[in-house]
Amino acid sequence: MSAATQSGPLTPVFGLPPERGRWFFIPLGMTVLACLGSVYSWSIFRTPLERELGVSPAASLLPYTFVLLSYAILMPIAGFYIPRLGARLTTAIGGVIVGLGYILASFATQIGGLIFAYGIVAGAGIGIAYGVPMVVVSRWFPDKKGLTVGLTIIGFGVSPLITAPLANHLIGAYGVRGALRMLGIAFTLIILAIALTLKLPPQGWRPPSGSRTLPLSSSRADSRPLFKSRAFYGLWICYAIATLVGLSAIGISSPVGQEIIAINPSVAAGSVSLFALFNGVSRPLFGWLSDRFQPRYVAIFSYVLILIACLLMAQAQKGAVAAYLVGFSLFWFCLGGWLAMAPTLTLRFFNPDQYAQNYGVVFTAYGAGALLGTLLTGRVREVFGSYNYVFYPMALLATLGIIVASVWLRRDGPMPLE
Repeated sequence: MSAATQSGPLTPVFGLPPERGRWFFIPLGMTVLACLGSVYSWSIFRTPLERELGVSPAASLLPYTFVLLSYAILMPIAGFYIPRLGARLTTAIGGVIVGLGYILASFATQIGGLIFAYGIVAGAGIGIAYGVPMVVVSRWFPDKKGLTVGLTIIGFGVSPLITAPLANHLIGAYGVRGALRMLGIAFTLIILAIALTLKLPPQGWRPPSGSRTLPLSSSRADSRPLFKSRAFYGLWICYAIATLVGLSAIGISSPVGQEIIAINPSVAAGSVSLFALFNGVSRPLFGWLSDRFQPRYVAIFSYVLILIACLLMAQAQKGAVAAYLVGFSLFWFCLGGWLAMAPTLTLRFFNPDQYAQNYGVVFTAYGAGALLGTLLTGRVREVFGSYNYVFYPMALLATLGIIVASVWLRRDGPMPLE
């Protein structure tokens, strides 16, 4: 093994020794993901666009739906090209496409144009760039994969806390089209600037001896093809269930507060900021837990929290503000946790040298969960006339998740550090 592989690259990272300079990749990755996560602020654009285009609330939700689908579809495809194109070029391409989607959306005069520009084009850019910061960070931190990936992905979850107020201010000052155009230009420039700084360490790089490191390539990781591993199917099902429940909860957070708990719309909207905070905090926490404990225990813990949330909300009535805040904080908390757990467990279970490709495939569970979750909540609300009944199938799914995690996440993934 070369000296560079044993002790790090010979050249500094951001002017510092590699084991210190590598920490800068975390805030840089967070910033890229914060730009991409701005799509979660779509509700800020919906009302003014409904007025300008003369479309219904249901139609104005379609661009957001297509964003989720587009980015879930492109994510696995992009995963196969990150090793070929490199971190810098892949991030730059994704950033330009995201910005282009926002700019094109600012010129849309019909809902179809908005779906294409914002939903398909911007969504494709997100899918291309999304995985790169996690690949970079996971390669630079073989000793702290879960924690550092979880920290990096905070950017995507807490993005609405920054981008929603910013978008609201820009809409008030320049109109909705001006806001879309300015955000598109800003995101493009920010992501391009950060892309120039991204790089991967030499293959097999590890920090100097003394760090507690999980091997990048180990016989304890599954060397079989992904689709022949029982762990893959267990992880995929668990991730799909968590995504289905989490995204369903996110989609009905404000309506449940207004219709069932009877809080006023401004309080319901403000509570979403609290939920987003829980969604962000859970990512490094669950990443750290995934580094330290058996995967099945961490997964079961998340589903138990979901069950508690379901029980609280299934019986919730008017005025049950505490139950509402606790229940939906847990839903958002667990979704954020799984967005950190899934990439971490992909690293632990399978060949880390193929992480970009492997996680791209695992991430299709997110797309499946997003699509099914949208159909579930809408259909149950139509049939039973109340969102209370949504939480019963959610509880059944969480129970199924506990069973799957107990049986299929038991296999020979790396054990906790001693």
